[in-house]
Amino acid sequence: MRRAVEESLRRLRTDWIDLYQLHQPDPATPVAETIDALDELVGEGKIRYYGHSNFSGWQIAEAEFTARARSTGRFISAQNHYSLLARAAEREVLPAVARYDLGFFPFFPLHNGLLTGKFSRDHLVPGSRIQQVRSHVWENAPWEALEAYTAFCEERGLTMLEATFGWLLARPGVSSVIAGATSPAQIEANAKAGTAWTPGPEELEAIDAFFPLPADPGAQV
Repeated sequence: MRRAVEESLRRLRTDWIDLYQLHQPDPATPVAETIDALDELVGEGKIRYYGHSNFSGWQIAEAEFTARARSTGRFISAQNHYSLLARAAEREVLPAVARYDLGFFPFFPLHNGLLTGKFSRDHLVPGSRIQQVRSHVWENAPWEALEAYTAFCEERGLTMLEATFGWLLARPGVSSVIAGATSPAQIEANAKAGTAWTPGPEELEAIDAFFPLPADPGAQV
């Protein structure tokens, strides 16, 4: 981890990283050791704050209580897969984030582009990531829901990108949105979408009806 930080500093040509996110949990290393190493990097001025990615709800709680028990620094943010088409984070991760006052950054918020409006059940964008390596995402997409969502956006004069960003940023605990881009134009479009629209309660309810949270597969019946 230290080597990765120092190599990032070199590539970025900077003296510090404002927020350093772990990529995933390390099953071979106690979280206390990870926090100690991150605290050392903070003390050396190489990072200022740190967060984690892909932690489950219990791992978020474990990290928080480990830091409290040892009076060390703590994670301040979480980064997990979350979108209208992948809402599992609402079961445990988002409640844990709220309980322990962490910032939350969803990744894959546009679900490989399905929530940008560029795709339809009859059109797969040539050269896209879905077309090249993830065709199953397009083939298995819930097209009836996506088409209803498209109509919802058109009725309000919104692009699907603007509506999707608006929905995400209206979710409790979401601090910002991590959206990939392959061109400066996409970066600009993402930035504009972040402030284009704020949904009201009825609009949020309508969107939730298009893409309901699936039943918990581990729930007792």
